Amino acid sequence: MLSAVERKIEQFIAELDDKEVEALYAKLPQGKRLRAKLILKIAGEKLSAVKTAAIVEMIHAASLLHDDVIDDADTRRSKPSLNALYGNKTAIMLGDILYSKGFFELNNISPDVAKVISNAVTQLSLGELKDVSLSKMFNTDTSVYLDMIYQKTASLIEASAGAAALLAGKPKEPFMIYGRNLGLAFQMIDDLLDITADSATLGKPALHDFAEGKTTLPYIYLYDALGESDREKLKNMHAKVLSEEEQQWIMAQMQMHQIPMKCYAQARELIEEAVELMNRLGEDALSEIATEMIDREF
Repeated sequence: MLSAVERKIEQFIAELDDKEVEALYAKLPQGKRLRAKLILKIAGEKLSAVKTAAIVEMIHAASLLHDDVIDDADTRRSKPSLNALYGNKTAIMLGDILYSKGFFELNNISPDVAKVISNAVTQLSLGELKDVSLSKMFNTDTSVYLDMIYQKTASLIEASAGAAALLAGKPKEPFMIYGRNLGLAFQMIDDLLDITADSATLGKPALHDFAEGKTTLPYIYLYDALGESDREKLKNMHAKVLSEEEQQWIMAQMQMHQIPMKCYAQARELIEEAVELMNRLGEDALSEIATEMIDREF
């Protein structure tokens, strides 16, 4: 089902008529194409759906290129990141090219679909900026974290579901809610895996997010569970390279206060709400994608 999307992306890239861009794009890991799967599952495999899925995946790839530059990331899915291989300027420009080509092709879908997707890209950029700003402090406000991950991650998944519904002539709003829940749960699990998964699986050091200054949901919940002196100890570890002893202390506290279980339960609740909503519409087939969003290793 995804092969048509891959061919369409290759066509879009080939239309740029630039061998360097083709070679650079070929270096990018494909990932699981969850957004494309979502679009095709809702809208079917007609050409407009395939094109929209290809566009969304190009936009997603562009956002990851920029994200790796912002985070000074050396790896992406256990492979050297493009910015590590060819420098930040090249990574940024390839991201800009993918964004631009994606927006150009959106004009050939429909005005309504274009509005939904382009609005999500605006939200994505706002979320990225908010993420950068939040990395300068130890954030303890759950609502601020949720707003940020909605913009940075969930908005594009929400838009994918909404755009697919428009293409299929289905009611947009319930699919947008479904996509939003999936996106929030996806990022919650991603943040949790930074703590619970091993470095080899992650393709980056464990607890990397905290060292980068990101106060994700597990750290917010841990902060709430700790006493005053341990709260200060945790805050003093924020945004610094952690020693082995400091890492072990954080992991021990996480397990003692059952933080991973609490975070996973919150993500699971969002998924169950999304699945229930789709089941009421007779969209039982969407439960598999919802489960795939959170039952994963990376």
